Amino acid sequence: MGWIDVHTHINMLEDKPQEILDLAKESQVERLITIGTGHDDHQMVVDLINNYAPVVWGTLGFHPHDAKSFDEAGEAFMRENLSHPRMVAVGEIGLDYYYDNSPREIQKTVFRKQMDMAAEFKLPVEIHTRDAEEDTIEILKEYEGRVRGLLHCFTGTQWLADEALKIGFNISISGVVTFKKAEALQETVKTIPLDRLHIETDAPFLTPVPFRGKKNTPAYVVHTAEKVAELKNISLDELAVATKKNALDLFKKLEW
Repeated sequence: MGWIDVHTHINMLEDKPQEILDLAKESQVERLITIGTGHDDHQMVVDLINNYAPVVWGTLGFHPHDAKSFDEAGEAFMRENLSHPRMVAVGEIGLDYYYDNSPREIQKTVFRKQMDMAAEFKLPVEIHTRDAEEDTIEILKEYEGRVRGLLHCFTGTQWLADEALKIGFNISISGVVTFKKAEALQETVKTIPLDRLHIETDAPFLTPVPFRGKKNTPAYVVHTAEKVAELKNISLDELAVATKKNALDLFKKLEW
């Protein structure tokens, strides 16, 4: 049994990368995808995937919070490094109308530009969406059949899940699913086909029960897995096999 954390931020964790990976290995987490969010961490992602093969893989993208800082230099860096054999996706990209850290029109423009790059480089995407479900689906539909991907850290409505699945997107579940007040999310998880499902930590955020209150780490993805397996009424082994297969299918560069 082996796990993959499809969305984590290794550079944001306090421990050294090797310590994080050693702890993850103890929990049978064999692969991690560390996520780029903008100028501040893109070089760190490149360094991590170069220095910690074959466990660590990466993505590059401008988070909607940082859409206003997307510029020619940022695009050039992405273009230079998206062809890296260990860079498996464009992300995290999308829309966030909860915080509105970047103006909404800029968010949508930058979202589309990065979707264009994903299509050009034949890479999947990792999508962040918060309080922007209709606009997110509208933009994803523009690329239906050309760009695949997943909605990361899914906490949206059943409508969002259904629409994303219809256009070929997968759904990734974080530690939020273990929270007591996550009944709606738990019900949605039951409806997601097993062959379209992923698990993640989004570390250092959203630590699952029983470690809630502490900083998250990739090793804790197994606690999210336990809850998801319970909700799907399957064994942990079955979930591990399915999520590994799903990751290899979506992230074509990924090797196990």
